[in-house]
Amino acid sequence: MQVKGCCPLDCQDSCAWIAHVEGGIVTRIEGAKDHPVTRGVLCTKVKNYEERVTAPGRLLRPLKRTGPKGSGQFEPISWDQALQETANRFQAIIAEHGAEALLPFSYLGTQGVVQRQALYRIFHALGASRQAGGVCAVSAVALLMEGHPIGIDPEETPDAKLVILWGQNVLSTCHHQWHFIAEARKRGAKIIAIDPCVTRTTKQCDMHLAPRPGTDPVLAAAIGRHLLESGRADLELAALWVEDLESYRQAVDPWSFERAAAVTGIPAEQIAALAEAFASAGPALIRAGVAPQQAQNGEDFVRGLSALAILGGHWRQRGGGLSILSFPELYDSRAKRLDLLTGNPRSLDIAKLGEHLELASPPVMGLMVWSANPALTNIDGPRVKRGLMRDDLFTVVIDHFLTDTARHADIVLPATTQFEHVDIQGGWGHHYVMANHPAIPPQGEARSSGAIMRGLAAKLGLDHPAFRESDEEIATSALPEGWKLSDLMEHGWRKSSAPRPAIAALAKKLKITGGAIAAPDRPSTDYLQLLNPKSHYFLNSTFANMPRHQAQQGPPVVTLHSQDAEQRGLTNGLPVTLRSGSAEIRVILAVSDAVRPGVATLEGKWWDGEESSAPMNRLSASRWSPAGQPAYNEVFVTVTAAN
Repeated sequence: MQVKGCCPLDCQDSCAWIAHVEGGIVTRIEGAKDHPVTRGVLCTKVKNYEERVTAPGRLLRPLKRTGPKGSGQFEPISWDQALQETANRFQAIIAEHGAEALLPFSYLGTQGVVQRQALYRIFHALGASRQAGGVCAVSAVALLMEGHPIGIDPEETPDAKLVILWGQNVLSTCHHQWHFIAEARKRGAKIIAIDPCVTRTTKQCDMHLAPRPGTDPVLAAAIGRHLLESGRADLELAALWVEDLESYRQAVDPWSFERAAAVTGIPAEQIAALAEAFASAGPALIRAGVAPQQAQNGEDFVRGLSALAILGGHWRQRGGGLSILSFPELYDSRAKRLDLLTGNPRSLDIAKLGEHLELASPPVMGLMVWSANPALTNIDGPRVKRGLMRDDLFTVVIDHFLTDTARHADIVLPATTQFEHVDIQGGWGHHYVMANHPAIPPQGEARSSGAIMRGLAAKLGLDHPAFRESDEEIATSALPEGWKLSDLMEHGWRKSSAPRPAIAALAKKLKITGGAIAAPDRPSTDYLQLLNPKSHYFLNSTFANMPRHQAQQGPPVVTLHSQDAEQRGLTNGLPVTLRSGSAEIRVILAVSDAVRPGVATLEGKWWDGEESSAPMNRLSASRWSPAGQPAYNEVFVTVTAAN
């Protein structure tokens, strides 16, 4: 039997897949050959997703903590016990501290509408604190909310004459997008990569510029200055869209190619070549990644790229513009049922979970986490874990495995995998709405988020009809007007594109500068800037516990430029200690000129409980951009031989 489904993970590609089922077991999956993005191929992360269903440690029954928090000591209990205890504790917290003492925490462990959104209905009805913010692409979302266009249909990419991949390792993080980039090249486009490291992607590009991390706004300013000085800026489009062109002129004026070279570490002639290629291309497409946003100047970076796309006039032509987040028309927030909200509860930024668990008033006394692993992936991991260790905090975690976060829970609930539930989803890298059929029944006692919502609502005495809706009804609530769930499920996907931005005056014009553009500060040369690139085999912390993925990734490795290794008396293959403040991790050293001097890289989000653990966020500090983007890239470490 073949069953249509889709990959649920936090990836631009949101692939369509076919599950092959024999005797109630998924034997293999393959990419859907007729999907315009997937084209029959799955990435190495998910090509054996069926292994996840029966992997060692898969959670199949509800658990109750029996040992100290973080010990991983639990005993199985029934669903009735788990839901009743959760309801009792939530009601007691509300009675003593008020409903705002409850906090839901969910992110993009799955992109499915039902799995992500259904449980919010309970917290809205109770009057709990509302979840706000995010942990990645927050800067891009902030600009999107201002009205900046930051996405195109990737199927337009072949029409671009220049494609700039700015801080995005396409071949490891969204390799299906390369189909469209390769087609653009076949039609004559030039492909330029901007990345501080040599990656699978940079090796395939026509030009690679390697700036010092955090100096991307300066590089963008030098290109913008060139557009204005050379008379190639589209001042007509700027007049329609831009509020502060003169302020932008003043902000970019200091950034000549030579001065930008001194700050970015890129030779002036390379910056000039990039600027001229961008000014003369018709059209150019900037594809920007999440990584360059992960700094305190994250909004300056995105704003600078938006300015280039506008002033270059690239929005006028198909294939041109700026692409960071590209969504289909899908109304998944409807599944949250905001109409159930009680009162006007506070909003708490999930990126600042550690701070909220320590300082929020009223205090956070009850926490439910699903589709996320904040103990590992949130910035300032030690602070988050200290909060999760509070004896007076009641925590429920819903997951497939006993993650770092689940180890700190009081109640752990087993979630269904993508093979075991019905769902729909959008993505953030193409314009297709995807459908997922269950291929097999839920394993053990695992339940979908919708089923957990219905069970917990009954224990809490919530009797609104929204708490009795099936997973299919929850999914239907997010569909565009006139769509039928049955039609979507039958075909497997459907395109739902918003139009390109109209070349017309905006009612609310855009700000393309946030003020003076400055070079970022950094500590002395004794410290290296530690970056945490996406792994080719893990997806954030997902799969970091899977034996196949661990074997392919190899042990945690920090990579240093030969110049930095020599200065520190370190050699390739040596065990080393990375320190930031009082925190440290131990890893193996790789010496390679694939990273620029002054930079160290540690690939992948490694679990803390694993034998070879290297949790990057043990070293990160509580720093954010003004819009709330965690500054994951602003981690500075010493590197010494391990004792």
